[in-house]
Amino acid sequence: MHRRLGFALVACFLTVSAGAQHPRLSPALPLEHAENGANSAVAQKAHYVVLVSLDGFRWDYASRDGARHLLALGKAGAWTPEGMLPSYPSLTFPNHYTIVTGLYPEHHGLVANSFYDDAKKARYGMSDAGAVTDGSWYAGTPIWSLAESAGMRTAVLFWPGSEAEIAGHRPTWYARFDQKTEGTEAVQQARIDDALALLKLPEEQRPHFIAMYFSEPDHEGHQFGPDAPETRAAVLKMDAIIGKLKVALDKTKLPVDLVVVSDHGMVKVEGGWVNLDEFADLSGFETVGPLLYARTEEDRARAYNALKHASSQFFVYRRKDVPAGLHYSENQREGDPVIVASGPYAIRARKPGEGKPDQPPQPGAHGFDPRTVPQMKASFFAAGPDIVPGVNLKPFENVNLYVWMAHMLGLNAPKSDGNLNILARTLRDNGGEIPEPAAAEGPAAPIAAKESPGTNPR
Repeated sequence: MHRRLGFALVACFLTVSAGAQHPRLSPALPLEHAENGANSAVAQKAHYVVLVSLDGFRWDYASRDGARHLLALGKAGAWTPEGMLPSYPSLTFPNHYTIVTGLYPEHHGLVANSFYDDAKKARYGMSDAGAVTDGSWYAGTPIWSLAESAGMRTAVLFWPGSEAEIAGHRPTWYARFDQKTEGTEAVQQARIDDALALLKLPEEQRPHFIAMYFSEPDHEGHQFGPDAPETRAAVLKMDAIIGKLKVALDKTKLPVDLVVVSDHGMVKVEGGWVNLDEFADLSGFETVGPLLYARTEEDRARAYNALKHASSQFFVYRRKDVPAGLHYSENQREGDPVIVASGPYAIRARKPGEGKPDQPPQPGAHGFDPRTVPQMKASFFAAGPDIVPGVNLKPFENVNLYVWMAHMLGLNAPKSDGNLNILARTLRDNGGEIPEPAAAEGPAAPIAAKESPGTNPR
């Protein structure tokens, strides 16, 4: 059962109605409430993790622009001075969902912000409310579903996937994304207000995992470019938000681990549009952005042969031959052939039809391989009672965050593409011996082969 709570952009306050199963929260944002019951006795003793995403906050922004609150957080705990590696493609929805499932996009099913599924004969788009709230598009077990299944309450204030029932659960508290109000200062402050109100709930109702998403500085990076004054101002604006959040969390006196990440970086686009239909006949293809979906093997082979030597601005692969390091070869939603940009180029399957309006690429973009376009690297800062202070990490893949956060919450994470050893040296391990650092930044140990989510993940 779900109920919509009233909207008021004011400071949060809390009331408890006599005989009610849960307290009534008067939030700054409209929150949905799922009746998931109370925290278990074990969950009530667990620490808290507050996960914050700053969309498009490139790995070097904090140092470049003097983001003092984020830098202080990193020095008090752990951070990656050279950046965290997003999964390919370095896009918003795939990487946010990777962070909370520990799965590469080809395994969790969100292979792009928008894509086509041949079995469903349908498209997924991040602006399509019907798709984003349909749990059949998502594979894996998001950390909020993992926690809820273990009797631990959670709250998610905007995060890709959080509006759908996935792996049998929704967060106990969650907000529906509203593009019209998302970027306003009042709504940004409201996330902090709501998080604090949730942490003031009685122990049996209080969420131990809270995630919140901010769309800046991604918006400015796209519109003006990563080096523009507007983007730098947005960086400092979000740094100030983190400062306010940290002060507020400290006042609760609760054992809270604050984790601040981004999904990807940002780079200045070079040149204009690269249109694939100028090099190959794509008639009969379904296309979404640069993704190509053929009806027949003959069409796939024909397009591949036409494109494979067409331009130095991209590589083209049959899906089964995509380089292993991209982890982008096992899901039919990726299309076939697969186009991989060789640099910061804006690639699309088709230019608009004759007479239809067209616009040049935005000044800033992302989605590229972080190993060839290093500006794609993301940010990672974390501090709290479970985190060893003063740990500088070398670049690591974001698939490793899932099992690491689950460990801090005392949850048994399912098998994923991540490995706890990668971030082991950051953990106090509840006051125990700090693990040896040697294995912390090396390659993840092989995991058992998993079945791809295929065309109808659940």
